[in-house]
Amino acid sequence: MAEQGSGGNVIAALCSFFIPGLGQLVQGRLFAAILFFVVCGVGYFLWVLIIPGIIAALVHLWAIIDAATFTTRRRF
Repeated sequence: MAEQGSGGNVIAALCSFFIPGLGQLVQGRLFAAILFFVVCGVGYFLWVLIIPGIIAALVHLWAIIDAATFTTRRRF
């Protein structure tokens, strides 16, 4: 990915909008992708308990924002 706001980040954010963690997977961040997917999946599965559903929705929003604002850290 180039920089924040690049076309790749927009695509990653759209992917995360539909499936939490997919945008991180598109960016090559496997651990973050698995973490977002599992936390949201468990929270949405337990939506009847209300609090896990709210937490899952917030984590899902975090996944979208994280995919959209990701920048690679370069060492010179």
